[in-house]
Amino acid sequence: MSDALATAISDLEETQALKLVQERLAAGADPVSILASCRDGMALVGKRFEAGEYYISELIMAGELFKQANALLAPHFAAGNGSTKGKVVVGTVKGDIHDIGKDLIVGMLKASGFDVIDLGVDVPSEKFIDAVKTSGAKVVGLSGLITLSFDSMKETITALEAAGLRSKVKVMVGGGSLTEKVREYVGADALGSDAQAAVSLANQWM
Repeated sequence: MSDALATAISDLEETQALKLVQERLAAGADPVSILASCRDGMALVGKRFEAGEYYISELIMAGELFKQANALLAPHFAAGNGSTKGKVVVGTVKGDIHDIGKDLIVGMLKASGFDVIDLGVDVPSEKFIDAVKTSGAKVVGLSGLITLSFDSMKETITALEAAGLRSKVKVMVGGGSLTEKVREYVGADALGSDAQAAVSLANQWM
């Protein structure tokens, strides 16, 4: 890869990557182009994960690195300049406080150009409804690790239907204990088996 910044990110070279971001900013480079390089690096991280070369620990490292790079870039974006692929509402459902998987998905979606509304953990269905109404998001991601979260996911999707929003959004579910059978039970459109799968689904649906 000819882009040194993208390469540094894909190789998880934190010091080098952040140095390159600062150097390009100091040289007057367009922050949008710098962000594009960061996203290219994250895309390669995703491919390495899919190929079995990287694991969850590497995804977490890459997500943290992207977050740091984005923090350096944020002050240099003009208001309204951050065009995105679309809005995605994500949260760990009511009764579950696990956030590692959810945070991975949020980081990868942001790195892929989506505007993510992160509702946090132990999120009741009404909070998802309010977020969809307020943001106009077309995709909702429900995360849950424990089996008790299954009914909360079903409850949230039922609430989307009751609010007249179900036909306007695509819903993905994810978590270590989820299967296709669980996806059918809760009524989601797709199962995102990992963070990269969630990005692929969001790309398809947008």
